[in-house]
Amino acid sequence: MIARRMLILSGAAAVLAAILPRHTGAADDPTAILTAIYTRVIKGKGDGGGTFVIENKAARAKYLSHALVTLWNKADARTRKGDGGPIGFDPVTNSQDPDVKSYKIAAEKQTAAKATMAVTIEARQPDARANAADKTIRYDFVLEGGQWKIDDIKGAVDGSPWSVRALLVDSFKY
Repeated sequence: MIARRMLILSGAAAVLAAILPRHTGAADDPTAILTAIYTRVIKGKGDGGGTFVIENKAARAKYLSHALVTLWNKADARTRKGDGGPIGFDPVTNSQDPDVKSYKIAAEKQTAAKATMAVTIEARQPDARANAADKTIRYDFVLEGGQWKIDDIKGAVDGSPWSVRALLVDSFKY
């Protein structure tokens, strides 16, 4: 009797595993997420930028970690009406005026719950970024609810480092 129940339960589990949809692709892989983002960034003339990642609360919830979304929303709530938000540039392209011709993604470190990915971008204009450090944008990912989410974006301007998280925290000082 017990053997028959186990056989039936095992069979039912196997059937469910075969027919239920699996989460694959962008939700499961930081490289796939960044590939999707930068593929969209370079569409057309490469001047569309990556603000679609951060442009509103729904976009932030899709791409960013809960902690980063919460911090960003608090910073936005403190922004005076008519002023720009706490991040005054496109962190995905590290620019005010996006110009992306190509990109390369490299995993710097990855564990079961965290990852740091580096994206090196090349502009269409050959002298667009004189400092080599300005070409690389780093993404810290965390695994939340079975999905990879961006927990910070870091880069450099004229060789001086910046971090979205740090900029958001700094916005509370003003």
